[in-house]
Amino acid sequence: MNKYIKEFLHRGLMFGGFGPVILGIIFYILSKTVDDFSVSGGEILLGIVSTYLIAFVHAGASVFNQIEHWPIVKSLFCHFGTLYVVYVFSYTINSWIPFEWAVIGIFTAIFVAIYFVVWFTVYFIAKATGKKLNATLK
Repeated sequence: MNKYIKEFLHRGLMFGGFGPVILGIIFYILSKTVDDFSVSGGEILLGIVSTYLIAFVHAGASVFNQIEHWPIVKSLFCHFGTLYVVYVFSYTINSWIPFEWAVIGIFTAIFVAIYFVVWFTVYFIAKATGKKLNATLK
């Protein structure tokens, strides 16, 4: 098995459980702040499975950034695409956002903006840290 696929699965299994924990916290907050908040057993099951999937893929997809022989654009595209597909699928199947093209377009614009703000922040911090380490080594 390819070492990157193995690492994707390993990371996903290590961190996938955080998704349902976050879902539980959100449901708890909603139960305390929304009058007559209720969810069915099916909604809870679907929420648990889909948030596990989101956390699993989110953790696993970080491996794309560590494939050194890939150009940065390819790893960025694979990482972004993987996350985008799992988020849109999970959000629409749970009816957290309606399956309407206008809403998905708005979601996509917000997702793209947040993704690239986070990516550029991490990129510039890593670059600055690398410069500091190189200066220290000299």
